[in-house]
Amino acid sequence: MNNKKIQLSPNSLNLFLECPRCFWLEKKQRIKRPQPFPYALNIAVDVLLKKEFDSYRAKNEPHPLLVANNISAKLFPNQSLLNQWRSNFSGIRYYDSELDATLFGAVDDILEFPDGKLAVLDYKSTGAKVPKIYDRFQLQMDTYTFLLEKNGFSTTKKGYLAFYIVNKEDGFEDRLPFKKELHEIDTDPSDVYKIFKEAVTLLRKNTPPLHSQDCELCRWFKEASNF
Repeated sequence: MNNKKIQLSPNSLNLFLECPRCFWLEKKQRIKRPQPFPYALNIAVDVLLKKEFDSYRAKNEPHPLLVANNISAKLFPNQSLLNQWRSNFSGIRYYDSELDATLFGAVDDILEFPDGKLAVLDYKSTGAKVPKIYDRFQLQMDTYTFLLEKNGFSTTKKGYLAFYIVNKEDGFEDRLPFKKELHEIDTDPSDVYKIFKEAVTLLRKNTPPLHSQDCELCRWFKEASNF
């Protein structure tokens, strides 16, 4: 991989599953798919939510979203460790000596239940009327569960998606109103290592896989090459 250590994230694994060729080109040759416009508003909401949840953590009080959904967990109390896990440059990490590769992910928040088990809480902001749980969200939460367990923590095998949905019915008035929904999903980390290993094995190869008919970008490139 150009003599660089292999480090993969949940987004990397999702790209691998979606299109192995695009994954190989990005991670091996640094040739990335055209990037979408940055979701600046979503990023801003994420920053504000971290500040809000941290304020309740500092007061050792349950967040109202957890109370409203009868979640008997508290916010993970170790702010310093959480800040490390939140960082895109560090995250929560697992190094596999056999593969000589690292899997890591940057979480939004962590819940701690009365029995000491942990679960990941992820913030999602959307303008859609009904929030959708995409496959990449499931893989993301499965991977976070895997990483927590590899770091010696017990988990509930659950993940929580906190959706902040733009309320388009109550007017603007210089403030963006949100409706809030908390979705609990079951997580299954059992396939994460297999996907991780297959992705790393592909990156050890010197040639990319063939174009995928399931990938719109690969189809476009293949057809455009005929002209």
